Amino acid sequence: MSSDAPEPDAPASTDDERVSAKLFGEWEIGEIEYTDPSMRRYITVTPIAHTMGRHSEKQFKKSEISIVERLINRLMQTEENTGKKQQATRIVRDAFEIVAERTDENPVQVLVRAVENSGPREETVRLKYGGISVPKAVDVAPQRRVDQSLKFIAQGTQSGSFKTTTPAEEALAQQITGAADYDLQAYPISQKEEQERVAAAAR
Repeated sequence: MSSDAPEPDAPASTDDERVSAKLFGEWEIGEIEYTDPSMRRYITVTPIAHTMGRHSEKQFKKSEISIVERLINRLMQTEENTGKKQQATRIVRDAFEIVAERTDENPVQVLVRAVENSGPREETVRLKYGGISVPKAVDVAPQRRVDQSLKFIAQGTQSGSFKTTTPAEEALAQQITGAADYDLQAYPISQKEEQERVAAAAR
């Protein structure tokens, strides 16, 4: 008789599935729009914010990690946040709330737009010709563009909050909104423009 009875926890699992479809249990991820087709494949948006490094064994598996977790991991690569993933996650979550309040948009969508805007399209490499090192402009692969975007956002957050009265979450929100609006004063955009300017001179 007991084997034919319905499971008492079935409604609870349905609620859990509905909550897990949102990032941090709050932000929708189902209707994210992409403006750069080349980067869409490498900007993954999932409700998972902690994969415990299960993609680290293979070189290109990092693109399967949520872009939000990759941002969290980038923020951990500083002296203050090294190894403190809970703290870095809290900074990102609080920054998302600030972004949502200021823009009236889904902060995940704003982050995706910021990553697309701050990814440099050209960079320089050093080529040697007969012992002479010559700079040469090359196109940047889409995956590296995402990597560079996250790097610039994290660096801008650190420089904007280190030894200042500005909290880290406020600095991160400023970097995300500035990059999403293509503000030339924002650190990620200024770094992208500088890198592309140097590459244009090396063509």
